[in-house]
Amino acid sequence: MSTAALAVDPARPRPGADPAKGLLPATGKLWFLVAVAGQWTFVWYMLGVYGHAVATWNFDPLAARSKEMLKGFIPGDPVGDTVFVAHVLMAAVLTFGGTLQLMPWIRARVPALHRWTGRVFLATATGAALAGLWMQWVRGARADPISDIGPTLDAVLILLFCALTLRAALAKDFDTHRRWAMRTFMVVNGVWFLRVMIIVLMLGNHALGLPKQGLDGPLFRFASFASYLIPLGVLELYQFAKARGGPGLRRATAALIVVATLAMGAGIVLAWLFMWSPVLAKS
Repeated sequence: MSTAALAVDPARPRPGADPAKGLLPATGKLWFLVAVAGQWTFVWYMLGVYGHAVATWNFDPLAARSKEMLKGFIPGDPVGDTVFVAHVLMAAVLTFGGTLQLMPWIRARVPALHRWTGRVFLATATGAALAGLWMQWVRGARADPISDIGPTLDAVLILLFCALTLRAALAKDFDTHRRWAMRTFMVVNGVWFLRVMIIVLMLGNHALGLPKQGLDGPLFRFASFASYLIPLGVLELYQFAKARGGPGLRRATAALIVVATLAMGAGIVLAWLFMWSPVLAKS
């Protein structure tokens, strides 16, 4: 076999190439698959509870759960209840639609679907963020002065990132558009990450025999920010390591993503067992 043939043989690594270079993208795909499974489970929960209430026009189950939530469904408050239910259903659209946006084969094979779902995603994310701000600061769905800053900052980042994602798409700068779209995905899913994270923290706190904490405790304060800032930070590290990192950084980042995937998977299972499936069973 000639030297030229060896140079292009895909089965033979190039001299000096990092044999673990494909490890980082593989861990990224693993994280995404676990996230899709967990997010679609959350969509099933939201549609099963809130979608069913709207479809049957029976809001009694939502009213019964109002004491478990911050200003949830409150009979006698039609404006607030409408915004609340719309906010939750928009979250279901975002959770499902966001995963579709990040599937490469859809972008490559059905670009029209990618463009239209992207427009719906950005418009819905903007509406959900504004509805969330209204519920928090006008309706009064607040927990603690420190914790309240977390979702507010998340909503501001959603509005900003949506605008930057759209601007890059309109400018046909698709590489920048892709990066901002991934950042938008992370902050939009802050509510989902919060639920997956808080159940792990709370059960871990209980397993250690520490005092039970409420919405004004340090665990919830931490989670109200960490639920979107940590995923956003890991994404930035992933993109940097993939584009410009050396072998050591790529391996370390891949290990971090595996740990994050395991923690997220545990949170998904625990959230289903202790938070979502019990409510579905009563609906």
